[in-house]
Amino acid sequence: MTHRIRTRFAPSPTGFLHVGGLRTALYSYLFAKNQGGDFVLRIEDTDQKRLVSGATEGLVSVLETVGLFCDEGFRLHEGICEQHGNHGPYIQSERLPLYQRYANELVDREMAYHCFCSAERLTEMREIQIAAKRAPRYDRHCLSLTPSEVEAKKAAGEVSVIRFRIPDDRDIEFTDLIRGTVKFHTRDMDDQVIIKSDGFPTYHLAVVVDDHRMEITHVIRGEEWLPSTPKHILIYEAFGWQLTAFGHLPLLLNPDKSKLSKRQGDVAVEDYLGKGYLKEALINFVALLGWNPGKGETQEIFTLAELREKFDLAKVNKAGAVFDIKKLDWMNAEYIKRMDIDSLFVRLKTGNFLEKELIWQAPDFMQTDIFLKRVLTIEQDRLAKLSEFGEQNPFFFTESIEYDIDLLRWKENTRALTREALEKARTILGALDEPTWGIHAELERVLLEAAGDKRGDFLWPLRVALSGAQRSPSPFDCAWVLGKDATLQRIDAAIRKCAISPDASS
Repeated sequence: MTHRIRTRFAPSPTGFLHVGGLRTALYSYLFAKNQGGDFVLRIEDTDQKRLVSGATEGLVSVLETVGLFCDEGFRLHEGICEQHGNHGPYIQSERLPLYQRYANELVDREMAYHCFCSAERLTEMREIQIAAKRAPRYDRHCLSLTPSEVEAKKAAGEVSVIRFRIPDDRDIEFTDLIRGTVKFHTRDMDDQVIIKSDGFPTYHLAVVVDDHRMEITHVIRGEEWLPSTPKHILIYEAFGWQLTAFGHLPLLLNPDKSKLSKRQGDVAVEDYLGKGYLKEALINFVALLGWNPGKGETQEIFTLAELREKFDLAKVNKAGAVFDIKKLDWMNAEYIKRMDIDSLFVRLKTGNFLEKELIWQAPDFMQTDIFLKRVLTIEQDRLAKLSEFGEQNPFFFTESIEYDIDLLRWKENTRALTREALEKARTILGALDEPTWGIHAELERVLLEAAGDKRGDFLWPLRVALSGAQRSPSPFDCAWVLGKDATLQRIDAAIRKCAISPDASS
């Protein structure tokens, strides 16, 4: 086997990519890259009943979207998955003769055997074992069949599977890259099926054959596969192959410490990307679900390049990692704040986050790139995810706004004083030329200078006139986004409100 580090991610095309799967892929990728090795993407489609059309393309698309490109395996080209590399094919359904050959070799060496037991017999057997409070396991009813008896049953049309014979009374011990020494005993293991009745291999045989043939040196996978590892070790031994190194990742947990599942929220990577979480933030967040850079390290924001440099399997925790959506929101907001406005706007457009009713129904000038980019500039520091764009400030996308006239008043000011402040703002802003309206800092300077020491008296009614809201961005922000015409129209409307409804003291 090669001395070059080679890892693999081997998902089944049965649906969307789970965030747990993304973490497995990410850790496998980071470990390989940190060691100067190769990351292989393989598709495991032995369970033909669970296959979902288009799932392979979806899996590869998501991995490439978040920046995890494989050195061998599958890549997307114009929406079509293409295989590349010297160890293919990289999909199990195209490797069936290979598995059959190895399974038959084990049968010939009496390390595996044909089993013709019906589903009904197996069910009855397990029910009896459970009633007797014994662990359910195959009773080796077919182990004693001679080769001639096997051939006779096949000739008669009887359907069989091939089972791997687990050695009796053996301890299987190995060193897990994350958990340290792990030990199993063969008394607790069943004679697993390695070739199903449809001729397809089970995971146990296929994964060992594929990892060996593809020269995989390190297998990083979820802890749910830990009980299967001794079975795989025995198959490696049966063929006399060099054993890969294994590392089993801790579970991902909900905040209540239950296993992360769709019943308690989104688990598909596509769901998070679709809600406006940036790919960089999602990768950063997932990387920290079980791994940390070490004691004394306070850095939490990592680029993919930094993760490749710093990642170390020895710093992966054994305990389950809590998927804290609040932490993801915070991290995503940090990435949004740090991105330049032009790049962030491209993400908005390409992610279809501008395709919402709020914007569709707005006047034409409010749907232009210039206007939308100004809104984004104002909202950038307040967004947790891109899907929130515009939702905190809907007044930016309507021609007229409704609000109670008393909201215009600053503290105990009369409506007359409020109207006076609005008229002053109207005069000052109306006199500015168009170039000045395009410079946020200049608008802010002019209005602050006009406000003087009594900022609340002057700026509060102006802000409400432009937003109609108790809380909103500053009047400089609102005026800059809305532009001269819309700003003056809203001020005029507010002045008319004050004129129509004068208070008794004015």
